Amino acid sequence: METAELLRKYNIAAPRYTSYPTVPYWDNQHFDEAQWKSRLLTAYTEHKEEGISLYIHLPFCESLCTYCGCNTRITKNHGVELPYIDVLLKEWEMYVDLLGERPKIKEIHLGGGTPTFFSAANLKQLLQNIAGAAQFDATAACSFEGHPDNTTAEHLQTLYDLGFKRVSFGIQDFDPKVQFMINRYQTPAQVQHITELARNMGYQSINYDLIYGLPGQHMEGLTETIAEVVRLKPDRIAFYSYAHVPWIKAGQRHFTEADIPQGDEKFALYQKGREMLIGAGYEEIGMDHFALATDSLYVAYQQNKLHRNFMGYTDQHTQILLGLGVSSISDCGTAFAQNAKTVEEYKQHILEGSLSVQKGHLLDTEDLRIRQHILNLMCQNSTCFDTEVPDEVMQRLQPMIADRLVAVRNKEVKILPLGRSFLRNTCMAFDNRLWQQQPQTKLFSAAI
Repeated sequence: METAELLRKYNIAAPRYTSYPTVPYWDNQHFDEAQWKSRLLTAYTEHKEEGISLYIHLPFCESLCTYCGCNTRITKNHGVELPYIDVLLKEWEMYVDLLGERPKIKEIHLGGGTPTFFSAANLKQLLQNIAGAAQFDATAACSFEGHPDNTTAEHLQTLYDLGFKRVSFGIQDFDPKVQFMINRYQTPAQVQHITELARNMGYQSINYDLIYGLPGQHMEGLTETIAEVVRLKPDRIAFYSYAHVPWIKAGQRHFTEADIPQGDEKFALYQKGREMLIGAGYEEIGMDHFALATDSLYVAYQQNKLHRNFMGYTDQHTQILLGLGVSSISDCGTAFAQNAKTVEEYKQHILEGSLSVQKGHLLDTEDLRIRQHILNLMCQNSTCFDTEVPDEVMQRLQPMIADRLVAVRNKEVKILPLGRSFLRNTCMAFDNRLWQQQPQTKLFSAAI
């Protein structure tokens, strides 16, 4: 079957599988804060020696990027910084009290929003209080997201001195027309300047985020963007499909579907970008990610140590991920918990002395089994059953087997080279909750 035909066949709404079950299928009715605390304590008792991963959500941005699907709060008032940090630290101390000690932090990521909205001094205050008397573990993977337009040398140096050696810059596209449509501006010169600053300071891994399928995007513009990126040679690249979900993010109503590359046109953008990145020496890793062979993400992939959590792909694997801040999601292996989605509600819960857990899910035995298979597919492009592949999974995989996207040999399901572009579709074949309750409304973005 021709690639264009495959696209038309498989470009359906599909989850991104940062978790299983996916958030719309969490059983919130049988979940509460007490159960979350109990499962977290059990997991920590068993796994505390390996340390935890920590995600801190810093939601503030000075302007709205209209493509963005993240939880953000738009303001130019920097007076919001310290009050928000105070609440973050109160939440952290609640977890420290619950666990009975300050846990070893193996991985920490500052996400947003725009973390570099916060001053370097305020970020230092936050992180020093998180770490306590000790610096972050020397082996900890510390990273943050930076906007090329407002990340300063002071930001880079302050965070580097605290142990941060990884930074991710949101590029998306260099085409001025696209930047106007999505209200996101940075020039190649700005990106080169901040990249060189980070490298000269000693940052070990620099990531660029790129998006295909943005409004106003076309082949010539994307080709020029990828060429600029290849010239600057970041260590990692995330090359995402634009997720058009205006029913969730009102900012995306600033343009219509007529402005967005569709179908064959969008897939051609993906193919061109992927081809250029691989041609420039980047290795394809999992879904949407590329890395140089010298980067730790590629090394983890080669050694079958790649992991995926709510922060995305990582070379660190911990049983526990704690999410601090508005809308953040935590994971203790057998349970998920998400904080309130508005800054006001999040603050209110914490200041009243309770965790801001708004929703969650307790994983049962079947959830855990399916979760591991989907994680294997996402990180290793294959998974293996103890016995035969279940009949229902085999039935769902049949079209992909016929189209040479997937191969099944004995107990193993393996993603074939062509199938790597349709990884989300393969994972859907394992997603029992999705098949048991087909969505009646729009929940997910298109697979490609």
